[in-house]
Amino acid sequence: MRFSDSCAKCMYDRQLKKTDNEDYLSEIKAVLDNRPEDITSPELVIQINKIHEKYFGPLPDFKGVKKEYNDLVLSMEDDLRKEIESSEDPLATSIVMGRIGNYIDFAALHQVDKETFLKLFDDTKMRDDEQQVYKSFCDKCSKSKDFLLLTDNCGEIVLDKLMLEQLKKKYPQLDLMIMVRGGDVSNDATMEDALYVGLDKVGKVITNGTPIAGTVYPRLSEEAKAAVDNADIIFSKGQANYESFACEGLHAFYTFLCKCDLFINRFKVPKLTGMFVEE
Repeated sequence: MRFSDSCAKCMYDRQLKKTDNEDYLSEIKAVLDNRPEDITSPELVIQINKIHEKYFGPLPDFKGVKKEYNDLVLSMEDDLRKEIESSEDPLATSIVMGRIGNYIDFAALHQVDKETFLKLFDDTKMRDDEQQVYKSFCDKCSKSKDFLLLTDNCGEIVLDKLMLEQLKKKYPQLDLMIMVRGGDVSNDATMEDALYVGLDKVGKVITNGTPIAGTVYPRLSEEAKAAVDNADIIFSKGQANYESFACEGLHAFYTFLCKCDLFINRFKVPKLTGMFVEE
């Protein structure tokens, strides 16, 4: 998904809110103004983070926030599992719940509010306009063997675990592989987080090989590239994975909440609307 001028303005404005250091802002502007046409948002974030470290030292540590939200959703796990299993279509419900977890995004949202997050669980039914994509997803799963999940945020990965449980129940022939980030970046899930919430109990967990908040194929490790290349079905979570992986010529299903103006305008929906799309 091509990085737009509106994304560049948003990214610059975020830096402007942090500091009035003219030298720093000048370097940020130069990076954004001279970006290659095919660059993605997660790749630009890497460059901006390096400039931040040059001027201000290490980036903020999200370990506390990640544990907080992993623990919060783990505390809800048993009740949510019961709700999923008692629903009319447990897999569909688990996909919607997994998408609700995409709200926990400290990179895309100016403020992550627990009350807002919990309120989103009031509606866990998949919309009618998503049924065609869901039908295609189920049809593909029924004919596949190797399933790859591209994860996004902490807290969200607990809900991903519940979704994978239902997926395995409905399609027991699937071999599940789970890809997390290769290093710390914002509140995105890493191998440490995946093991903490028990994702390794439902599938094989690998990393993308680099601390980048997305799935940029040329930057993936050889193991991660092989996982993408060999997957019969790819299920991608979150805006950053969509921004960096969509339009790469690979068939994939994407689900996320629309949290920024780019996605709100692209899909013509209100903020925090969940999407389930196939490419």
